[in-house]
Amino acid sequence: MRAVVINCTLKPSPRESSTQALAQVVMRALMERDVEVSEIRAVDLDIKPGVQTDMGGGDEWPRVHDMLLNAEILVIATPTWVGRPSSIAQRVIERMDAMISETDGEGRPVAYNRVAGVLVTGNEDGAHHVISELAGQLGDIGYTIPGQAWTYWHLGPGPGPNYVDTDQGREWSHKTGRAMAANLVAVAEALAARPMGEPPE
Repeated sequence: MRAVVINCTLKPSPRESSTQALAQVVMRALMERDVEVSEIRAVDLDIKPGVQTDMGGGDEWPRVHDMLLNAEILVIATPTWVGRPSSIAQRVIERMDAMISETDGEGRPVAYNRVAGVLVTGNEDGAHHVISELAGQLGDIGYTIPGQAWTYWHLGPGPGPNYVDTDQGREWSHKTGRAMAANLVAVAEALAARPMGEPPE
């Protein structure tokens, strides 16, 4: 089984990313369940704006798209900015919009029988809003969202330290992240054993 984790931090490599640090917890938990994990830091790529799979002109999204089609599990990891998912996360979702009209050899949307989860970091409240927004979008695209397939970390309203700068709140975030990984794998295995069929006319 394969998973793709898309880190939607605004910080290009090699800058330290709190979102990447928390994502490592989920990735380790997935690998402990024999899942092959690939990580993408989307800001490092030239992902053109648009809603097609290939926007041309050096667009690097097609490679990400291929990775999504070769994975059973997707995790979108994003910081919270101004109470919303990052602009990078929105760009990723907009590019995934093309998958709604793409079908496999059996006439199913290509995201069918794949699962997705959401990971959020930030120093202000709003994590549940970001999770629900992204989970709803991923569901529209065709992904199955298992129960409690999310984790987040924040220290409440207002400015404060980043995830990488404090141990406060980490224990809960890590426990929730491990549960997230377990739930993603369990539902992915269930869909592999009994896949969804083509949508009815």
